Amino acid sequence: MLDVIIIGGGPAGLSAAIYAERAGLKTAVIEKAVAGGQISQTHKLENYLGFENGISGADFAAAILAQAKRFGGEFILDEVTDLELEGDVKKVITKGAVYETRSVILAMGVSPRKLEIPGEQELSGMGVSYCATCDGAFFRGLPVAVVGGGDTAFEDALYLSEMASDVYLIHRRDAFRAQEYLVKLAEARSNIHFVKETVPVEIQGRFEVEGLKVRNVRTEEESILDVAGVFVAAGHIPGTDLLKGKVDLDSHGYVIASENTKTNIDNVFVAGDVRTKSLRQVVTAASDGAIAAMEAHANIKLK
Repeated sequence: MLDVIIIGGGPAGLSAAIYAERAGLKTAVIEKAVAGGQISQTHKLENYLGFENGISGADFAAAILAQAKRFGGEFILDEVTDLELEGDVKKVITKGAVYETRSVILAMGVSPRKLEIPGEQELSGMGVSYCATCDGAFFRGLPVAVVGGGDTAFEDALYLSEMASDVYLIHRRDAFRAQEYLVKLAEARSNIHFVKETVPVEIQGRFEVEGLKVRNVRTEEESILDVAGVFVAAGHIPGTDLLKGKVDLDSHGYVIASENTKTNIDNVFVAGDVRTKSLRQVVTAASDGAIAAMEAHANIKLK
């Protein structure tokens, strides 16, 4: 019997493991892929405390995994296939085993919605990004493209316009989905250029992004934008398929919880990007993990 099982080995999950282990809880982290989650694929992490010159995502992931293991937690590489979350004893079923635990921390994270065009996968981390606040500073003084038409796309374009030379905002329709005030703010920025009724066709470049081929959906005319970066703002997909009907989710599939990380199920907590929140960054994921672990510790000690 474990005290806490953490599902997901990204910054939120490993932060939770460190705090849970230091609090004396018998802890296991179950991760289906690689430690670090999305951050392990990030070329360079520059906005996390303590790394003056930045650190590669892979090195950061390895460091926090080693730190979690140092406190005695178990790291299990397996895929969770089902959950039984009701009652005092909860079950986490994986492809390889069934685990019983007093509490569960959900830290499955999200995955970016991809464009699925040539060059996207090959140049991911080399000019293709899914996080403007993470990678925008690398493109200071350079032209970039943002793909999307919602609030996130406009927020990314406004953020990038403060450092990039030009920002091309590409949207397949003639009208944007974003809130009107964001559209007006973008219209007021001289270096933000709207490219409407247009879709990306191919991201060009060998070792880094050198251009973006686009097609006008009305005329079928193709052209190339001379950009050094492509920021995809087509949304994210929360990893909550297993939770449907088990934990309260919002209309977008994120787990509903406030800053205390408590879900609607006793002794089930949520941490990181998969939680309803306004800012999804490594620093907020780590914070969630710490809070979730301490909430789990408090609940276990009360019983």
